[in-house]
Amino acid sequence: MYSFLFILSVLQILCCGVHSFELFEFEKVQLQEPDVSLLGHEDASLIRFRALSDPSPKNTTCKVFPGDPSWPSDDQWALLNSTTNGALIKTIPLATPCYPGPLFNADECSYITSQWTNSSLHMVDPTSPMSPIWQGRTCEPPLLAPSPNGTCTLGGLPSYSINATTVAQIQAGINFARNGGIRLVIKNTGHDFSGKSSGAGSLNIWTHNLKDIQFIPSFTGDSYGNYSGAAFKVGSGVQAWEIYEAAEKYGVTVVGGEGKTVGVMGGYILGGGHSPLSPIYGIAADHMLSLQVILASGQFVTASPTSNPDFFWALRGGGGSTFGVVTSIILKAQPPLPITSLSFNFGGPGSNLTTSTFWSAVRAYFTHFPTFVDAGTYGYFFVFPGPPGSPPSFSLSPFFAPNLTIPQTQTLLQPWLTELSSLGIDPNITYTHYPTYLPGWRASFPQEAIGRDAGLFGSRLFPRSNFLSPNSTLFNSTFTAWKESIDAGLSTISFQIRAPLLSTNAENSVNPAWRQAILHSIQAVGWAAQGNTSQLQADELSARKLLTERMEAWKSVTPGAGAYLGESDRGEVGWQESFYGKDVYGKLLEIKEKVDPDTLFWAKTAVGSEGWDVASVTGGVAGDENGRLCRV
Repeated sequence: MYSFLFILSVLQILCCGVHSFELFEFEKVQLQEPDVSLLGHEDASLIRFRALSDPSPKNTTCKVFPGDPSWPSDDQWALLNSTTNGALIKTIPLATPCYPGPLFNADECSYITSQWTNSSLHMVDPTSPMSPIWQGRTCEPPLLAPSPNGTCTLGGLPSYSINATTVAQIQAGINFARNGGIRLVIKNTGHDFSGKSSGAGSLNIWTHNLKDIQFIPSFTGDSYGNYSGAAFKVGSGVQAWEIYEAAEKYGVTVVGGEGKTVGVMGGYILGGGHSPLSPIYGIAADHMLSLQVILASGQFVTASPTSNPDFFWALRGGGGSTFGVVTSIILKAQPPLPITSLSFNFGGPGSNLTTSTFWSAVRAYFTHFPTFVDAGTYGYFFVFPGPPGSPPSFSLSPFFAPNLTIPQTQTLLQPWLTELSSLGIDPNITYTHYPTYLPGWRASFPQEAIGRDAGLFGSRLFPRSNFLSPNSTLFNSTFTAWKESIDAGLSTISFQIRAPLLSTNAENSVNPAWRQAILHSIQAVGWAAQGNTSQLQADELSARKLLTERMEAWKSVTPGAGAYLGESDRGEVGWQESFYGKDVYGKLLEIKEKVDPDTLFWAKTAVGSEGWDVASVTGGVAGDENGRLCRV
């Protein structure tokens, strides 16, 4: 086999509108047409780029799957490995050491079991997702698995991964998958609620190790509004804690997620990306100045206001895993700002509150949403049902107040706290002020666990208009619809938030529902994680029915609103309008069909996904990624 990268490592040849001063070193290592011609005819056909003159894709029924006659041979996979300089990884499920076989290791299994819900364990694995339900739960640690005596199989995990550290490796993987009719998926850290980074029989592009960060003190280049100011160029594998530490080092702030281990330059920002700073600065996607992207054709391009502007518009909010593989993003940096933060809770087991009093306290919070978000604050709050005889529990953790002092935050909260006191609730609150964003964020947001392996959830963006008149029919019906989900046994995770489109940020493909919302709320229903297959399927069916009913109740009080793509119901009816907005989706679909006519990039509820689907082989009503991807 011939290795390209020995040659490519010294190439500085750029193409496709890419400016050399903008590129990281790993982006300068590119696959070029002449390199492909160095291979023999048969090998070159597997790695060749897609030309504009290529005929329209054949109307194949399904993507190629392991066991099919056209599945690549071992020699062909070896060619891909050689072409990528040894970056190809054959998937071994993370919990394999827990099962009989040559890799069994009791100590490793014990560690994996103890850390299974820790996101750090999964983010450094090339294929392990953080929403195990969509993988099919075919290789969990036995103590956690649906059937403790089960076996370990790939399930919905990709068959192979490419540990991407250069553009050339990604180009080779894209071309190999496209030319071979193989399903292609993308994983950064695996923080995905809908299974987008999983897929049986697929080749996975793993971008987690694209970690370069460059500070740009004064950006001058293509931008809407002629932006000139501090910026960062960031590799697509960079996580929240890494970019926040870089921003602290250079005395600036960037808009990113609250989750420590989230890969903020992947699906997070491409799908919009809400932030503790959103009430002040808007959605994360608003801050993108340009991107470097590898298309389904294998070509490496720049997307900016003047280079592929329609594509740039689509990437700023239209979702990940569907338009291309992003290698880096240039995004705005904001001035440093101080933070005041606090947390408190009430209700739950052991509380002396009545259920009626509990709900009066929560309702009072809802009446203050407009005032709180207009002050630039962000509330991350949880309401869980209580056991029989106890009220539900409420936890505000944290109330995050950028650019406010402790006295200003106290003044802002005082009307609500006075109402709580009149109800017999006097929380012991400690206000803490931090000089900059990083220490405030670090202290306020603990690292979160991975998603449940036996649960479903959906979300809704509730508009400001629903909260403007606390005595109105609209406010009362909104609060009742939300409250009745907890009464029905569902748990809620919610965000008091807004995401204005600022005059300095040109319009993009972010769901328009974000611009009107001041509450983003997620509701979840679970079931027992272990049991026989028929019982688990029955429990899942009941959960799906209940979630659908409760989502319809939320939709009934928010007609024309939507949901956040990144934290949404994989089975949502009418997802195109809910996740993207009706008019926005139509334009996104046109761009998708133009840049990816082969539907190489496919993910559930991603733009253009309605023409294909994965049939579950496990019988779950929610579907998973264990089956073959076929046209519908």
